[in-house]
Amino acid sequence: MPQPDAAHAVSDIIAQRIEALYGQPLAELEVLADSTPDATLLGALTGSHSDLVLAERTIAFQLERLRELTTPEREMGRFAAGHILDCARRIAESVAIRDACARHTGAVLAGLRRAPAPESESAMPPTPAAPAPATSRTR
Repeated sequence: MPQPDAAHAVSDIIAQRIEALYGQPLAELEVLADSTPDATLLGALTGSHSDLVLAERTIAFQLERLRELTTPEREMGRFAAGHILDCARRIAESVAIRDACARHTGAVLAGLRRAPAPESESAMPPTPAAPAPATSRTR
């Protein structure tokens, strides 16, 4: 299995932004999103993050496979050339998917802000008193 490297920076950044928005670890948020029967923004964000992770893993795997296929001691034949082209195509597709997903998820996260925590009732300003009823003056 390929080792994590700088390619994982995009999914890590998105994960940190989701965690900051919701104030919980991503693993807990994924469980919450999976347990909610309706489609939610949280579900969409965690799903996008999963897509990013998959794209990054595919890039890392295909890069490792490409390195194996292009080692100097390996003979370059028609069979190997087909595999090299396939790896290059898969890398290009995964990079395009990663970049598009990161761009769209980042744009959604940029438009969201964490709501302030609700204030307790004791900290809330007092409700203004209702105005006194007008008294009629007689002459």
